[in-house]
Formats: sequence, structure tokens, C-alpha cells
Amino acid sequence: MNNRVVDLHTHSTASDGSLTPTELVRAAVNGGLCGLALTDHDSGGGLIEAQVAADKAGLRFVPGIEISAEAPAPATMHLLGYYIDPHSPALLKMSQILIDGRNNRNPRIIAKLNELGCKITMDQVLEIAHRGDAAGNRTVVVGRPHIAQALLESHCVASLKQAFDVYLGMGGAAYFDKERLTPRQAIDCIHDAGGLAVLAHPVQLRAQNHAHLQHSIESLVDLGLDGIEVWHSDHRPQDASFLLQIATKHQLVVTGGSDFHGTRKPDINIGIGRSNVRVPEHILDELHAAWKNKFQAKPAGTAVN
Repeated sequence: MNNRVVDLHTHSTASDGSLTPTELVRAAVNGGLCGLALTDHDSGGGLIEAQVAADKAGLRFVPGIEISAEAPAPATMHLLGYYIDPHSPALLKMSQILIDGRNNRNPRIIAKLNELGCKITMDQVLEIAHRGDAAGNRTVVVGRPHIAQALLESHCVASLKQAFDVYLGMGGAAYFDKERLTPRQAIDCIHDAGGLAVLAHPVQLRAQNHAHLQHSIESLVDLGLDGIEVWHSDHRPQDASFLLQIATKHQLVVTGGSDFHGTRKPDINIGIGRSNVRVPEHILDELHAAWKNKFQAKPAGTAVN
């Protein structure tokens, strides 16, 4: 029996993880993984570096991304894109729009924090965001996790969790929303970049019950959703079981991952997650087969719906 495992949801310093793409690959290898997807928020800036490191290490690698999409509060909707082309014009345009949205929001958050007596600066946040990338080789997405780290280092909070609970999370004293794509735009962008669109951590849609969650997922299927992240650090076994049923009903690809961020989420280990998440290699095989069937099996110029 093949007991090899993969992790299809991780983050690097190109967004809000604490490890560089190269360090992330090294952690995956040291953790005994045979496959890894890098899915940074709204950016493919770390993919080329990670691919080079994975090739050298003999690690199966999936270039990915995690895109924020609009959802009614208090829901959070993220779409994972797998096997995307990092050089896709559609992807680069989308990334710039979303990064600009974050860049416009960040000074507002910091100004509000200063009003509340938390004396941090944008320069401090930028220094934190660019740690480990002194050569400036990656496009780094600066966001709330970096602001949270600045609050921690300035002794304004006792933990990163407290930073989000009190100030930065939805409903927090310094929370401001950012620009997001519609779900259709996010799915279309992933498809335009040659990737499969998969709903990340569906429990974060904050559905009232299973019927409501199923309806929400089916509305995304109508927009072209290709798959569901079944195994995730936030998912209980009963969540995974229910999501598998939906995936089977609609012939959706299934994925899973830890949502590893390094020290940004210290309770999550690569390849294991918070809930002892272990994703077998055959899930990566099936993901790759679904991608090939959708894109490589079609004649050149054929539209992807």
C-alpha cells in the first residue's frame, strides 16, 4: 500500500507564510511529503522559486494560488487555483488588482491602530513582510498577518490570535474590508490561467446547516467550480464526510491540505495540519488527471467553460 502523503494548501513569504518558497519545499521534504502545492494569497510570486527547489529535491510540485472572493458576512470565500500558469496575463492582472486593494487598506488599518494607542508604522510592517527576501526576488503580498506580527513585536498584543480577535479580524476595532473578486471572476481567472478552481475550506462559508452549505457549493458549481477542498485543518471528520458526498454527487475533484503558514499559525504543521490532516498521494494523482482532462485533452483554442 502507498502510504505517501501530500499537502495541497500551503503559504510562503510571497504572501503571509513565514518560510520562503525554498524553505517551504525543504520543510515538506523533511516532513516526509512526496508532493506539495504552494497556494499563496492572491499571488503567484513564489511559484518559480518553489518549482526550482522542488525539482532539485525530487518533490512533486503543483503551482497554485488562493484567491479571495466576495461572500456575505460573516462568511469567507477563498478559491484555490491548481496548475496555474504564473505568467498568465489574466492572473497577473488579477493579482495586481487585489494587491492594490490590500495596499490601499493597510495604511487605513495602521492609522486606526495608532488612534487606538498601538504605535506601529507602515515601514515596520513592510520590513516584516520582506524578511527572508532581501534580494527582492518575489512579489510579496502585504496583509493583516504582517500587521499582526508588528503588533506582537511592539508588545501591543500578547499573541497573533489576540491581534486578530481584538483588532484585525472581522468586527475588530481596526478591521477594514478589502477589494475582492466575485466568485465568477475568481473562477474565470483561474480557468484563464490554465488551472482548476477548487473551493477552499468550505466550512468558512459559515453555512447555517448542511443544506445551506450544499446550496452554496452548488451555486459555485453552476459557475464552473471544479472541486472542493475536503480535508483541511478546520474540518471535522463529519465535515469531510459530507463534503465527499457533495463532490461525488457533482463529480467534483477533491483536494486537501494543512493551510500551513509556518510561525504565523504555529499550531499547524506541514502535511499534518491542526486536525491530523494527512492527504494520500492518490489525491494528487486524481487532481493532476482532472487537470489534464480539462485542459490538455482539448484541441488548441477550445474554450474552457
